[in-house]
Amino acid sequence: MKANQTILALLTSLLASVSSAVAQETLVVNSWGGAYEKLHKQLVFEPFEKANNVKIKVVTVYSADTLAQLRAQKGAPQYDVVHFSGGQEVVAAREGLISPIKPQELPNAADLYPFATEGMARGEGPVHLVTAIGLLYNEKKVPNAPKAWKDLWKSEYGDHLVLTDLSNSYGLLGFLMMNKVWGGSLDNTKPGLEKVGELLNRSVIISSSPEVQQNFAQNDAWIAAFSQDYAHVIRQSGQPVKFLLAEEGAPAVFFTANLVAGRPNQALAKKLIDFELSPEVQAAFAREMRYSPTNRKTKLDDNVASEVVFGDAVKSLVRFDPAQVDSSRATLIENWKKLIAR
Repeated sequence: MKANQTILALLTSLLASVSSAVAQETLVVNSWGGAYEKLHKQLVFEPFEKANNVKIKVVTVYSADTLAQLRAQKGAPQYDVVHFSGGQEVVAAREGLISPIKPQELPNAADLYPFATEGMARGEGPVHLVTAIGLLYNEKKVPNAPKAWKDLWKSEYGDHLVLTDLSNSYGLLGFLMMNKVWGGSLDNTKPGLEKVGELLNRSVIISSSPEVQQNFAQNDAWIAAFSQDYAHVIRQSGQPVKFLLAEEGAPAVFFTANLVAGRPNQALAKKLIDFELSPEVQAAFAREMRYSPTNRKTKLDDNVASEVVFGDAVKSLVRFDPAQVDSSRATLIENWKKLIAR
């Protein structure tokens, strides 16, 4: 009898183990590689796996390619949650590639700044992180700290300017803001092109983030239009570079977390998206990479808060219509190439 009971107990334990393994769901998500993906796993995916008995499969693929894959997989999507940083959620929502989420389905949505949820009414995912584009400057070299985008045209900065090519998203947003402050619009980029033309003989044009750091470290750069998170990277390398939120406002890259349409485990996927919106997760991203939180309940140490757009300052964020930017990008880049080739 005891032997039978022992066998029965073992079988019960085995069946429970098998049942647990079978019950474990898998979510497929994308991330963007490098230090960001490493932190994404550490702060979001791994804790979520442990708390929810779920396996998260992470695919390293950037936003534009993710959108292309969603289109190719429309009949049988492979992702559960996709992250975008270039406004692709606008297109994905219009094409029915992502599912609308009601704010009440995400407990943390009620605590987000309004700009982070406004796209949800159009079927887009919420904004979970932001990096603003402003002015990076060497605080030990500049005669006077800049205050505004128009300060780039001040002669006191001499030939120590860094401009970013429009093939880079940060460069494109920075240019659109320059165009805006000089009276241009998405339909009229002539003012920006003409004004940037005045800077070409006293600046260097770069196309990648590492080149910004290199120019501050090696080429006596004093000022550049670039992102708040990369100002932190440069500062960590030992360069006395500060980030300025210019008085005219800051264009920004908005990171969104989106629910893919046509997948069976959407309840769990929404739970993952909500976890990314939590103040604890957002505080950690701000601390480690200087991304701005979108949850107003996020608490930051003073030194971190001073290096990101935070609190009331989020009212200064500028978002150019992603769909319109995308439709005019090719023409704008062509005009830019003609300008710098003169």
